[in-house]
Amino acid sequence: MTIPQLLLCLSLSMLCISSKPTEKKDRVHHDPQLSDKVHDDAQNFDYDHDAFLGADEAKTFDQLTPEESKERLGMIVDKIDTDKDGFVTEGELKAWIKKAQKKYVYDSVERQWQEFDMNQDGFISWDEYRNVTYGTYLDDPDPDDGFNYKQMMVRDERRFKMADKDGDLTATKEEFTAFLHPEEYDYMKDIVVQETMEDIDKNGDSFIDLEEYIGDMYSHDGDADEPEWVKTEREQFVEFRDKNRDGKMDKEETKDWILPSDYDHAEAEARHLVYESDQNKDGKLSKEEIVEKYDLFVGSQATDFGEALVRHDEF
Repeated sequence: MTIPQLLLCLSLSMLCISSKPTEKKDRVHHDPQLSDKVHDDAQNFDYDHDAFLGADEAKTFDQLTPEESKERLGMIVDKIDTDKDGFVTEGELKAWIKKAQKKYVYDSVERQWQEFDMNQDGFISWDEYRNVTYGTYLDDPDPDDGFNYKQMMVRDERRFKMADKDGDLTATKEEFTAFLHPEEYDYMKDIVVQETMEDIDKNGDSFIDLEEYIGDMYSHDGDADEPEWVKTEREQFVEFRDKNRDGKMDKEETKDWILPSDYDHAEAEARHLVYESDQNKDGKLSKEEIVEKYDLFVGSQATDFGEALVRHDEF
């Protein structure tokens, strides 16, 4: 990703959508599905494999023998067991599944890390980020591209300080991930809401009224008639977004809109995996219990071959 692209993605509220006038801009953050496959354990465990490993990693296990799959699964269990008590709880499984599903986030950070860690000390300071991102732009008070880089830098610094938990103006990899992807971290959600409101609130009253709400999604661009979806959004604002019926959205109402409390797919899958694997019904999983049900968690050549036979029989 180039520096200008990064600037756009960071400073235009993470949703740098170049919408045509009749296309809807979506600011709502939803947790992605764990898999695009049907969750039907009677048929196969493909959904569970994708959920537990991530879709790309799940494919690699299909090339392994059962023995190799069990060995690698055992090593994964050691990573899941964060408190090292020899057992995997539902909470530890949920955290692992969420991490597996956000691999694309961590991959994005890895790609950018070396670019910003100028002194190669394993951290990224605010000065390093500012110099790499804004160094040349701040020298030009009137850039041709129309962006106010000083204003963008102030906004980025505020977000960087929010992500920097210990306040030393130096980001660990996890803190830098929170800076680049604040919507993925609970402690960063207030800054997501604040930046969104600043983007949409054109009259500066710290609220989002109906016309600002619609104006962020749709530009009339000379059209007399609004598309049907715009009329629906007007109704959504009045009926659901503006909960206290005062004609505008405050901070909490905006948060409910862009960061909804979705169904927790990771929690449901963790509960399912524990239920299916907990042989002694003590509410937690030993490594032996997990490896015993390796076909549920990861798969192998054997399970892949078995599913191929099932598909062949169907035809």
